[in-house]
Amino acid sequence: MSTHEQRMSTVKGRQTSSKKKGLNLLSALRRDRSLYLLALPGVLFFLVFKYIPMWGIIIAFQDYSPFRGIQGSEWVGLQHFTALFGNPDFALLFRNTLAISLLNLILFFPFPILISLGLNELRSVAYKRLIQTIIYMPHFLSWVFIAGLTLLLFAKGTGLINELFTLWGWPRVDILTNPDSFWIMVTLQAMWKEAGWGTIVFLAAMASVDTQLYEAARMDGAGRLRQIWHITLPAIRSVIIVLLILRLGDIMEVGFEQIFLMYNGAVSEVAEVFDTYVYRTGIEQGDFSYSTAVGLFKSVIGLVLVVVANRVVKRMGQEGVY
Repeated sequence: MSTHEQRMSTVKGRQTSSKKKGLNLLSALRRDRSLYLLALPGVLFFLVFKYIPMWGIIIAFQDYSPFRGIQGSEWVGLQHFTALFGNPDFALLFRNTLAISLLNLILFFPFPILISLGLNELRSVAYKRLIQTIIYMPHFLSWVFIAGLTLLLFAKGTGLINELFTLWGWPRVDILTNPDSFWIMVTLQAMWKEAGWGTIVFLAAMASVDTQLYEAARMDGAGRLRQIWHITLPAIRSVIIVLLILRLGDIMEVGFEQIFLMYNGAVSEVAEVFDTYVYRTGIEQGDFSYSTAVGLFKSVIGLVLVVVANRVVKRMGQEGVY
């Protein structure tokens, strides 16, 4: 067989293989069409609200004007990033954002795990469901409601807590306008609101643990704490690692709505974060290119942390995100 015939045979083989793969794909689509239809709303959501808007990051490298559009706006390269890093407020924004994120990582992240471990140890199903319902409820409250509730409770002049302190002869406490307490206050707010909802994944992982392992541990004389340490925690370790990696990806995201609602002039030095800064420069001042550059900087930091953390986890022999 000549070289030309060999090449033609190879090409025909590849075409045949491609056709078979195409037929297999169509067959799989027909067979699992219900599952694909079930996933379609989620796919469309991410496509419309996550992937298509990524086209807009181009304006971070332009002097964007809504009247000229993306194609007509002048390219300025890294000018906006240079302005961001040279901004006197950059260190303040980075410090505040990182401090709140680290408090959430240290205090908030393990909190749902502890709650899940406690709920998993409850023997009464009715009592367990009651506790779950109570701790889930704050998740469905808006941040506007929670900010208003915080104001009613902790306002120095008319807050319920300070009124009780006065009734008991104790001095009033200044929480809402005290810069020293702002970071811990917003962290505790987030813990109260979202900790219950965060237990769903961990409880689902704990439900998959083989109950025979607990029975064997009890026969060996292991108490509840030893069962948690040697059975439950190792069983949900992979879930904890994945969620931790994803949380690192959001380390520059501290929640615009919460911070914006709790913001006041007295705590501006500790409350101004990248999220609120983007709002003030992008929406209030109309500097869309500069605010997009700030948002892109945040995203790059999160991406780098996810990639690095995932590699570290895999080198330790654990399963990562990808």
